[in-house]
Amino acid sequence: MKQTATEWLFEKLWNTAKDKFTWYAILKQAKEMEKEQIFESYCQGCFDITQDEDIFPRETAEDYYNKTYKQ
Repeated sequence: MKQTATEWLFEKLWNTAKDKFTWYAILKQAKEMEKEQIFESYCQGCFDITQDEDIFPRETAEDYYNKTYKQ
């Protein structure tokens, strides 16, 4: 079973010493995991609609992510 970035973050922080630098590194890693999950979901959704994985390349997913989450 896959784990969401949020679940992973909670578990990692719960089991890690309370050090700001370590927690920041963990948070940064969780954000990358979340971004990857959003990319995968976007691409899968596009494929489910079109049944053509070449129509929506990964760059389109990155554009979507940047427009939606990098405000």
